[in-house]
Amino acid sequence: MKRYLSLVTYHLSLAAAFLLLLSACANYDETVTLRIVETTDVHGMFFPVAPDGSARTGTMARVCSYVDSLRGVYGDNVLLLDNGDILQGKPVNYFANFVDTTTEQIAASVVNYMRYDAEGVGNHDIEPGHAVYDKWFSEVKCPMLGANIVNAATGQGLCKASEMKLASISEPQPNQEAKPQPYVKPYVVFERDSVKIAVLGLLTPAIPNWLRPALWSGLQFKEMVSSAQHWMDEIQQKEHPDVVIGLFHSGRAGGITTDQYAENASQQVAAEVDGFDLILFGHDHIAYSGTVESPSGRKVLLLNPSNDAQAVGDAKIVIGKKNGKIVGKEITGEIKNICAEPIDTDYMAHFEPYMKRLADYANTRVATLTAPIYMSDAFFGNSELIDLIHSMQRQLAKADISFCAPLTEDGVIEAGDIRVSDMFKLYRYENTLYRMRLTGKEIRNFLEWSYSLWTNTMKSADDHALNLNPDYGKKEGAWRFNKSFYQFDSASGIDYEVDLSAPEGQKVRILRLSDGRDFDENAEYTVAINSYRGNGGGEHLTRGAGIDKDSLKARIEWESERDLRYYLMEELKKLGTITPQAANNWRFVPEGWARPALERDRQFLFH
Repeated sequence: MKRYLSLVTYHLSLAAAFLLLLSACANYDETVTLRIVETTDVHGMFFPVAPDGSARTGTMARVCSYVDSLRGVYGDNVLLLDNGDILQGKPVNYFANFVDTTTEQIAASVVNYMRYDAEGVGNHDIEPGHAVYDKWFSEVKCPMLGANIVNAATGQGLCKASEMKLASISEPQPNQEAKPQPYVKPYVVFERDSVKIAVLGLLTPAIPNWLRPALWSGLQFKEMVSSAQHWMDEIQQKEHPDVVIGLFHSGRAGGITTDQYAENASQQVAAEVDGFDLILFGHDHIAYSGTVESPSGRKVLLLNPSNDAQAVGDAKIVIGKKNGKIVGKEITGEIKNICAEPIDTDYMAHFEPYMKRLADYANTRVATLTAPIYMSDAFFGNSELIDLIHSMQRQLAKADISFCAPLTEDGVIEAGDIRVSDMFKLYRYENTLYRMRLTGKEIRNFLEWSYSLWTNTMKSADDHALNLNPDYGKKEGAWRFNKSFYQFDSASGIDYEVDLSAPEGQKVRILRLSDGRDFDENAEYTVAINSYRGNGGGEHLTRGAGIDKDSLKARIEWESERDLRYYLMEELKKLGTITPQAANNWRFVPEGWARPALERDRQFLFH
């Protein structure tokens, strides 16, 4: 009954909005309708069939079908925009980034085929390194936007100033200091039916917290609010647009926040910088549709369709004109699920040869697994998956201790042949490996920070063991972690206990090194840690261990030449046949509370 009433209320509200729109349109003698479609955080979800032949929901093949249906109605008044994080996340990305490097980047081919009007830059687009993203920038045919990505080395953008007229950038005069300029275009202006639409691109400035400097050498990532204000002033003064759209690879709010910047600042920009009509954002993988009031009282629509091309942000902008002048704007939008859309057959035919080459690569056998590996085991104690990575990391880095977190929340690798495609379930991103020096106290504080994100403080045997958010995902009847699961680092090389009844900061008790030696909080140890974490990602080393961000680089003794997935693959090839085995070097206590509570939470999360 409640669901019926909510549906009635929903349809009544739609009817009211439609009547309001009709009333407003009655005051116009002409209207122009624009449709703005956003994808974001696609992470390689290009094809509805995975390399192993399994079906995928969503994907760009269905987005293509949906957009073409809109173009059939609205023609060129459809603007298709992507918000970044398209270069990394699936086997197709690794194949394009590091294996098949001579042909056009597949992410560029998809964007070009679908006739995107503008492309944003995400943090995971920077992570593959200059060779990959500079090639991608050069191959994408639509404008590449990132107003706060500044070429710090030269003060010049990737594009020549003469090619950036839409951005209103002038070349520095002789004997004049070059003004820092974006590495790509800051914004682009479109004109549709005499309506001028400016699209401003911004990126989360938190990249130096996650990525080693070599990946973004010569670049700076400026704070978003001041960057938005600077470029909004330029746009308003020089372009006089009728509509301004923000294309932001940054979440709504939260994340890393310092005195200099906020990781997720889309809502803050909308609330503090006047001039935006619509902000399309991403990065945090949380679907959102809502409005924010600007300083002048303007209602700014914010849309985030989440990740993996399961949905798009779809906004309708109706421009009202009277006597040839714009006198009104009506902006509405939704998160449109595209999973029920038909697969575009022309798209599939166009990319069939590439999909065949990708499948041949992804289905290459790596090793044989004698028993299945379950990803979810990593949240409840030692797991075969995480301990396999720990073992490889310690061996490769020649380190005393290893830190590692799960990079996928659920799923399984079945017994039998492990193929290249399975390696992306084991290790999703192209992190390199560091060997760093940490004191025993810093190691314990690092783990205290990790388990404060991961676990609850139990007051009784009936409490949750894990830090869960019962509201998130409630509609689907499932609970979710309160914090990002890829921040839940465990350790190997030491034996320790995590006391769920103890307060934050006092949960971790390190008993000994796993080889039997005493553990000394005043001694120094070598630690194997991935580059994301080693550069400050998750703040385990900074806010957790208490190490100053600027001194992290000095702690690095060694870095691997290749990404961790490559070394894991090589290790599995060497072993040939793998029997999964947990190290059992740590546990949750007190067991009388922990064991039943963990089992309850497993049912909440993965039933």
